[in-house]
Amino acid sequence: MEENTTDNNDFASIYTRDSLAKESCQEYDSAQERVFKIIVIGDSNAGKTSLTYRFCGGKFLQNPEATIGVDFRQRTIQLDGENIKLQIWDTAGQERFRKSMVEHYYRNVHAIIFVYDVSSLPSFESLPEWIEECSRHSVPPMVPRILVGNKCDLRGMREVSTFLAQRLADNYNFPLFETSARDPAEKEHVDAIFLTLAYRLKNHKPLRLKQLLWGNF
Repeated sequence: MEENTTDNNDFASIYTRDSLAKESCQEYDSAQERVFKIIVIGDSNAGKTSLTYRFCGGKFLQNPEATIGVDFRQRTIQLDGENIKLQIWDTAGQERFRKSMVEHYYRNVHAIIFVYDVSSLPSFESLPEWIEECSRHSVPPMVPRILVGNKCDLRGMREVSTFLAQRLADNYNFPLFETSARDPAEKEHVDAIFLTLAYRLKNHKPLRLKQLLWGNF
């Protein structure tokens, strides 16, 4: 697997709708690059923003602000000689920031990452509610879903055991990853989370970027 590093806009980019639309006109008319929409869901302070920033930017984001509505990041990777663009929706964890956006999160989604904080039992216990929200918005069962336990660097503060998390993952038939967005040594493991989804999605037909943009607002 070789990552495509030719486009700096693919790394650590937070987009608004207008900037995404402008970029789509300038750079993504090529039919050779497929785009997949991945949404990242979970409680506030679970580390969703840090996780996506680590994958897209290769570094840890210090003191991220609470996500209001949704932030967009994206990265292009190369799988088996084909460019695959992962358009990542970093969603708000607080109800007051996500109320008007929920339907847009799930529309035309290709994959879902549920994130919890291993040092916060409440963030883990709320996962069934997030999973139920996904079901209420009629996400097809064939859409891949994975479970990610973040902040594994906080070893002395762990409240959610791997055994407990694996039991929940098995109950929903989700793959389980445990990692740390903060720890530089975990970068490849964070990459593996998204690459796992990319491989599963590679044989699916993605929506065009224009549909992803305007079909969700």
